[in-house]
Amino acid sequence: MMDYNVLWFILIGVLFTGFFFLEGFDYGVGMLMPFLTKQEAERSQILATIAPVWDGNEVWMITAGGAMFAAFPHVYATMFSSFYMALFLMLIALILRGAAFELRHCHESLVWQQGWDKAICFGSAVPAFLWGVAMTDLLVGLPIGQNMVYQGTFFDLLSPYSILGGLMTLCLFAFHGANFLALKLDNEPLCATVRRTGLRACLGAFILAVILIIAPITKGLLSFHSLEIVLFVLAAVLLLASALDLLHHREKRAFVATGGSIILLTAGFFLTMFPRLMVSSLNPDWSLTITNAASSEYTLSIMTVAALCLVLVVLIYQGWTYWTFRHRITIDTHHEY
Repeated sequence: MMDYNVLWFILIGVLFTGFFFLEGFDYGVGMLMPFLTKQEAERSQILATIAPVWDGNEVWMITAGGAMFAAFPHVYATMFSSFYMALFLMLIALILRGAAFELRHCHESLVWQQGWDKAICFGSAVPAFLWGVAMTDLLVGLPIGQNMVYQGTFFDLLSPYSILGGLMTLCLFAFHGANFLALKLDNEPLCATVRRTGLRACLGAFILAVILIIAPITKGLLSFHSLEIVLFVLAAVLLLASALDLLHHREKRAFVATGGSIILLTAGFFLTMFPRLMVSSLNPDWSLTITNAASSEYTLSIMTVAALCLVLVVLIYQGWTYWTFRHRITIDTHHEY
């Protein structure tokens, strides 16, 4: 008989992997845009690279949250109460970001446009940072009581380790975004700036990733199995390979390598967590797992059929979107961003 608990753990892992791969590069584009150029035409060209896809990429986060609510309601309740303030800040940032995409072209004032450009940067950087904080907090554990209730405050989420995790995802997504821009822009002077900025972000992501993997092992906070270590090492190798490809103008290979690195890091994270979904730092027995936090088997069986159909539709739609808008963006491309 199929183990629906394991299946839904895998499905949630796949959804978050897709989200980090896709939303990662448009977070990166939004973060980098104000720092790459001051010319309005070039900023509009940069934003035009993600204009057709950014809102579709966010569907993966909504779908992952919905899947967690349906399959593991106790995790959903505990996680949203634990990260309440962080999620509120993320929501504010995403609202500003979405509004900026729609409003920046509504007025020709340079001050107006630059103000919304800052909102796009802020709305991209805050979620990129907070996702890293959340992932590292989940990995090392949170003060969760026996009744599945979070016992800490917002500031308990911001440990030195979790802040490093946030900075790592910030740099990683910035590098992913730089690779996407190098792939999509038809503007060599701007691409040269993108490559230089991206390589700096790659260096930061690599150093922070090494620290994040080694530090908890040396302090006894975490232990990784051989498969997880292999995944993390391969992710680091792909990150360096992507930097070399970007340096030598192999944009497609660079983007694929960065995406592969994100996929391997996310897979390593979920393998390290399994079968837990939230780790209790107060008592390991109080952790939320795929068994004690799951919905009934009947609910999971019904949801499995619906999920497989809907995920297939999302994949077909997004595949069509990326194929339709696969061409490079020129400086005179018609757009409203």
